[in-house]
Amino acid sequence: MELDMESMASSIGLSVAVFRFLLCFVATIPVSFLWRFIPGQHAKHLYAALSGAILSYLSFGFSSNLHFLVPMLLGYASMVLYRRRCGIITFFLGFGYLIGCHVYYMSGDAWKEGGIDATGALMVLTLKVISCAINYNDGLLKEEDLREAQKKNRLVKLPSLIEYFGYCLCSGSHFAGPVYETKDYLDWTEGKGIWNKSEKGLSPSPYGATIRALLQAAVCMGLYLYLVPHFPLSRFTDEIYQGWGFWKRLGYQYMSGFTARWKYYFIWSISEASIIISSLGFSGWTDSSPPKARWDRAKNVDILGVELAKSSVELPLVWNIQVSTWLRHYVYDRLVQKGKKPGFFQLLATQTVSAVWHGLYPGYIIFFVQSALMIAGSRVVYRWQQSVPPKLALVKKILVLMNFAYTLLVLNYSCVGFIVLSLHETLASYGSVYYVGTILPIVLILLGYIIKPAKSAKPKSRKD
Repeated sequence: MELDMESMASSIGLSVAVFRFLLCFVATIPVSFLWRFIPGQHAKHLYAALSGAILSYLSFGFSSNLHFLVPMLLGYASMVLYRRRCGIITFFLGFGYLIGCHVYYMSGDAWKEGGIDATGALMVLTLKVISCAINYNDGLLKEEDLREAQKKNRLVKLPSLIEYFGYCLCSGSHFAGPVYETKDYLDWTEGKGIWNKSEKGLSPSPYGATIRALLQAAVCMGLYLYLVPHFPLSRFTDEIYQGWGFWKRLGYQYMSGFTARWKYYFIWSISEASIIISSLGFSGWTDSSPPKARWDRAKNVDILGVELAKSSVELPLVWNIQVSTWLRHYVYDRLVQKGKKPGFFQLLATQTVSAVWHGLYPGYIIFFVQSALMIAGSRVVYRWQQSVPPKLALVKKILVLMNFAYTLLVLNYSCVGFIVLSLHETLASYGSVYYVGTILPIVLILLGYIIKPAKSAKPKSRKD
């Protein structure tokens, strides 16, 4: 069997470890489908936990489940022993253990060389464990002091151990996300809220949306396999690349980023299919007549939204959507003091947490600092754009085009760090285009302090 797997893996240019992972990853779709036929809530929780643990064992080995147990038990213990501070305790313990695993395994190097380990699944699990603890912490607070997301997701009652394990290891999202809330998982399992069939008398069919996600996955993988031989990442340090002109090097950076993204599109499309087929991805009905099922909870990427983003500000809304939502709810929003507006500090802190979550490679850190600058620069252009009066429609269109071109350039320049990871290759790539993607956002941010949009004058109240 091992020899057969080796020949199959080599025939498509993959290592046995990655091929085994892909088989287990695709297997989450039928496993998630079978969840629908498990009778009883406790049996569903048990099935969710066991199926995730078994697929992890088959994919990464027995040690993976031991790694998963550590943050899960630390999070649950903090909720049981010290509810008033369980959120912040779990946040630091969970990230501390994840950072330790990142340092020990240095997974990025293994992934680049065709290996794989459980760190990616541990990243998803860490976010789940932290959000569960924070929401249980929020269950102690007065409702009037909470934001809408906190009110929706807060946990008044501690989940049982079997509920908690089912939530953490549910196979549909265990390997690559999407991240979802504990309350949504419990409502889905118990048939409450939008999953209550008696509420509208309608039962959403997942099959059309699942087929669409699978077709999307096939197209994404096909494009990735076609493009990747033409744009190898090793070229950034080659003499051939250094001999090209500025515009050709910039174009190669764009194509490298464009090529790499199709791998992520493929992974997230498979995850989407798995979450949809289980019905967990259901997020309600449209207002159209007849109503159509929405599957936003399963969606982790909007491909056209990324590739045709009009502004860098839009990117967190269309790329790794559920993790971006997690970062907004559990980092960004919670750093904003009551009565004050968020600023660059909250943005930079959120991007730093995201960088640490991905790993401690210089490329990750540089990319997420770059992305904070990129978004801040894009906001300046957007403010200018919004201040243009209607009679100067052409100027407004030029600013819209400028923001689009800026996003395209800086995104693909920045993401080289994310995909090559090493400091040497990242700086070699950035330096080859004279750090244009770093200088441009900084210049725009500084110009934002000088060229400030005129504030609309408030009409004075007239006295009779």
